[in-house]
Amino acid sequence: MSAAFQDVVAFALELEKLKGVLRRNKPLGQERYENSGEHSWQIALLALAMQPHGAETVDIGRVVQMLLVHDVPEIDAGDTMIYDTAGRAAAEAAERAGAERIFGLLPEPQRGRFMALWLEFTEGQTPEARYARAIDRVMPMLQNIHNRGQSWREHQVRVAQVVATNQPKVAPVFPDAWTWLSGALDGAVARGDLVA
Repeated sequence: MSAAFQDVVAFALELEKLKGVLRRNKPLGQERYENSGEHSWQIALLALAMQPHGAETVDIGRVVQMLLVHDVPEIDAGDTMIYDTAGRAAAEAAERAGAERIFGLLPEPQRGRFMALWLEFTEGQTPEARYARAIDRVMPMLQNIHNRGQSWREHQVRVAQVVATNQPKVAPVFPDAWTWLSGALDGAVARGDLVA
């Protein structure tokens, strides 16, 4: 077995740990919290399904690749809730170090390619990165809307936080989806699933 292949095996085994990183949302109808591995898989599929609804044409293969690597650094840094602004700032350095360590397990050119995908997602400047970041915001909103605001209620998230955090990322990329989500947020407030 070549050293490069052994490096890929080491990387694959390291990825197993992503299944143990718990997020704040519970899968619909379940009492357990979802893990970052299943989140990445789900949003990669959602990105494919949402392609006809995007405001601009993107390289959907690149979007899916970004979504599959974007949370890998959480193996080291853990998951930080998007509404935890203080925690998010502190997590950035840990995520960068995690990306360098974990993608560093791979041989070149894969190491550089995976790191470049992660950086592109994190910086959010390309159409593909904006699309991927919007999808990453849409799915947890859908989960909360259809799960009685589970993580919103558990973390005392207010509707103004949801809008301020998500609208700038989602509305430009998926304007029709944001219109629907905005109405669904109003419904969540009316039901008591989200604090006004």
